Amino acid sequence: MNMLLAFAPFIAFVVIERTVGVSAGLAAGAFVSAVMLVRDFLSRGRHVKILEIGTLLLFAALSLYSLIYGALWSVSAVRLRVDAGLFLIVLASIALRQPFTLQYVREKVASEVWNSPSFVRVNYAITFAWVLAFAAMVAADLLMTYLPSVPHSIGIASTVVALYAAVKFTGWYPQQQRAAPRS
Repeated sequence: MNMLLAFAPFIAFVVIERTVGVSAGLAAGAFVSAVMLVRDFLSRGRHVKILEIGTLLLFAALSLYSLIYGALWSVSAVRLRVDAGLFLIVLASIALRQPFTLQYVREKVASEVWNSPSFVRVNYAITFAWVLAFAAMVAADLLMTYLPSVPHSIGIASTVVALYAAVKFTGWYPQQQRAAPRS
């Protein structure tokens, strides 16, 4: 659940963007990201995470750009930028050999487990599942941005299915690996 809370800035962005506008949504995402970083920095047993740092940088940069240049992005174009940024953050966590899921689950499991090959392998698999979900979201955003004749419901449905699949896989896969017989 803690990992899903990491997506609060994106939820704030969507809600505010829908009700107030794109610039306000970007600022809301940056604000929620900053609050979460401060919370993790000040809380005992929590650590600042790659996803949260990247999310703050993403929303702050997009907010600043929008403020300075008065960007007039469509909703789908700004979502494309946000989802592409999220996709790149998660890929960067893999490139840095710190799959973003590791940082969340390490706050919940004993430190003896952290370097276990199966534990690390499970977290890479889950992180790759999120990479696929974000890639699907970027594809849906591209479709909605550059092919406006395609009904937006197709892009929205694709996004919902991608997120649902990633959430389900995140809960299912570790249980499957724990239940699998060891050879």
